[in-house]
Amino acid sequence: MTHRHAQRLSRRTTLGLLFAAAAGVMAAGMPAAALAQAKGELQVQVRIGYQKYGTLTLLKGRGTLEKRLAEQGVGVKWTEFPAGPVLLEGLNVGSIDFGTVGEAPPIFAQAAGANLVYVGNEPASPASEAIVVPKGSGLRTLADLKGKKIALNKGSNVHYLLLKALEKAGVAYADIQPVFLPPADARAAFERGSVDAWAIWDPFLAAAEKQLGARVLADGKGLVANYQFYLASRTYAEKNPEILRIVLDEVAKVDDWGRNNPEEVATVLSAQTGLSKEVVALAASRYAYGVKPVSVDVIASQQRVADAFSSLKLIPKPIFVKDALLPARQLATSTK
Repeated sequence: MTHRHAQRLSRRTTLGLLFAAAAGVMAAGMPAAALAQAKGELQVQVRIGYQKYGTLTLLKGRGTLEKRLAEQGVGVKWTEFPAGPVLLEGLNVGSIDFGTVGEAPPIFAQAAGANLVYVGNEPASPASEAIVVPKGSGLRTLADLKGKKIALNKGSNVHYLLLKALEKAGVAYADIQPVFLPPADARAAFERGSVDAWAIWDPFLAAAEKQLGARVLADGKGLVANYQFYLASRTYAEKNPEILRIVLDEVAKVDDWGRNNPEEVATVLSAQTGLSKEVVALAASRYAYGVKPVSVDVIASQQRVADAFSSLKLIPKPIFVKDALLPARQLATSTK
């Protein structure tokens, strides 16, 4: 069996696990070919939210999804968001149908009552986020963060990284000063020295390292998994399973391509983000490729994230992550 054939078989197996098990919900969906309306006009649309990282940025840059869905009479609309929490706000209010975020945003969104569902995830990528300090900083250990001002995007993946880093260092969350800022504002605060540290993800992390000489105090290795999740509104997922199947199939293809073409990945990401190839190449070197079903193990990991935020009263109520799965969903038994 050739490597390419094996990839196709693996992708087919993954997508089968993702969608075939949603009996009574997904099976009731209309075939994609039947979605096209009169005279082949693109009457049906999937509105995708993306950020400056990950496979969706590559998918947008490659343009393969538009071609695939146009054959079925389906249009694609892309909307960029600065961070996961605002992307999921867009999902909740109905301005997008599908998007990708890190670990923490779905927890905050679910606790706020958002009617979203997990439809897949990329493998763990703990090195893709970190707590950084200015190059001349005297902070050398995580314990040194006690009493310091730390910039971060509230409810983002790095919010959980910060919790776990402080826990490892024996520093109470109440003993630091979180400064909640979106990435652009956080970078400005970091540059002018109005915060002592910054918890941030790629490619903003890579840009801080390459452009500002920021020093990594700790990344996610040994602390967090940092999964990249694909989510959809529950209503859209129930009504349009075939469209989502095609989207995830194209994600899987881009994963295969990206894993094997790092130079081309840097070129596409640079064009899509406006960042230098040097910066995006560093960020891409820390990517983890390979969309998978959301397994029992991953849901358990997400529940630990939810419990951590709940214990600190950072979300308004405890949640059960499994409630954000489609009814009758059959999960894989491992992340393999």
